[in-house]
Amino acid sequence: MQSIVHKIRLLDIGHAQAFENWVLDTDYATCPELPSVRSFDVHRVSSAHDAPFHYIEVIKVSSNEAFKRDMGSASFARLVECFSTMAEVVEEVAGTQLGAGYRAPA
Repeated sequence: MQSIVHKIRLLDIGHAQAFENWVLDTDYATCPELPSVRSFDVHRVSSAHDAPFHYIEVIKVSSNEAFKRDMGSASFARLVECFSTMAEVVEEVAGTQLGAGYRAPA
């Protein structure tokens, strides 16, 4: 499994609540339309105006090739269009997960 981590900076920190609402209501809800996405989480890091980034997102995908195909979909294009009005990715790190990892029992 491939993991992609984005550091995200808001264009206007005053719109943090709108961004978070969009993540909760639209971004997460679109994931089932992207078959390569196995998990997706957004984490608030800072609300400071001058922070180098405000959020991180962690995307786990079945493969980079499959994710690239999903990036060509209309669903993904809608996400990018809206995201780009509120925020920018300031850094991306990607890698391959080692083993199954750890998950606490439910």
